[in-house]
Order: sequence, then structure tokens, then C-alpha cells
Amino acid sequence: MTLRIGQTAPDFTAQTTEGKINFHEWIGDSWAIIFSHPKDFTPVCTTELGYMAKLKPEFDKRNTRIIGLSVDPVDNHAGWARDIEETQGTAPNYPMIGDTDLNVAQKYDMLPVDEEAEAEGRTPADNATVRSVFIIGPDKKIKAMLTYPMTSGRNFDEVLRLLDSCQLTAKETVATPVNWQSGDDVIIPPSVSDEDAHKKYPEGFTTHKPYLRTVKQPK
Repeated sequence: MTLRIGQTAPDFTAQTTEGKINFHEWIGDSWAIIFSHPKDFTPVCTTELGYMAKLKPEFDKRNTRIIGLSVDPVDNHAGWARDIEETQGTAPNYPMIGDTDLNVAQKYDMLPVDEEAEAEGRTPADNATVRSVFIIGPDKKIKAMLTYPMTSGRNFDEVLRLLDSCQLTAKETVATPVNWQSGDDVIIPPSVSDEDAHKKYPEGFTTHKPYLRTVKQPK
């Protein structure tokens, strides 16, 4: 199964460090971010999990639930969490999926469906593609996807920025320009006529080109 932005995120039932969940039920009316790891006790992922724990209050403010995934058993995650707290200063404060049968990794197109469906005996290199981030809306649709190699730590500040953009553009008929940060000017899409733009933004907007118009970010 090849996933695309706009498709319904695959539902699944899995064991996590906070008990068994049904993913869609767990999301509820929130946004969600699932981010995956090829193996417990891997160095780059250790730094990522600790940093994500520090960022959790920011995701909470945005009505966004975060959940990690590793192919190892949930029992292994507890030992890894202690290492993460010791080295990064913060232990994971969100659920971690134990994807021992590779069910979620395969549903999310991170591993081929014909891959051997057992995590035991597999190395991080075997699971190198299990390094993805999915932003999912309350409608359970995939809003954004990112995949990184094992040797490159993910930029979760960028994930937070991307979430801000996804949430804004889901609510308002706007787009966000390069390097946009919350509070910066936004783009009025070409699908909105000048007449409608003047009605929507009576304080005015800037026309750089007929197809490129910017306006203050809606509150």
C-alpha cells in the first residue's frame, strides 16, 4: 500500500507503553503525530525521543497527540526510556508502540508488505526505512509525511512548524511561504479572486504578482 497526503491514515490496534490502543480511537478529535524508529537503543533515535519529550507541552497546546514506534517489544522500551532520561534529561512522556510483528511499519509503507513479519533478529539496517513522521488530522487524513535516513537526526522544531502550517491552512484559505513561522505573513491562494480577497481582508493585502499576494496571518 502506497500512502499519499490526503488519504486516510491506516488504523491499527497495538500494544504501547501506555497500554493497548486502537489508533483512530486514540486520536479522537485531536491531531496526531506518529514517528517511527528502526530499533531500540539506537543512538540517533535516543536523542530524538528525548527532545520530543521536551517539546510535548508545545504539541499539547496545539491539541496534538504524539506517539512513537519502535519494532522492539514494549518491555524493551522501558529500559531504553531510562537511557533516554539519563542521556537526554527527559524520558518519553508519550506512548511508544511495540511493533514486533511489523504490522504498523507495513501498513504505513515503511517496510514492504512481503517483508518477514517478525522484529526478532532484525537489525537497525534491516529496518532503515522505519524513520518516518506522519502528521494526521482529526479527520484521520494524512496531512504531511517526512522520512529521514538513520544517520540524520530529525528536526522536530520543523515538525512543529509544519504542524502550525497544516493547522492554519486547514482552518483558513491561505498558504504559507518559504521558511514561514507562526505570525508571519501568509499567501492568498490563486483560487481566491481579488474581489473575494478584498472582502475577506478589508485592511488590504500586497500584490507582488497576479498569482502572488500576501496578507497578515489571520488570527
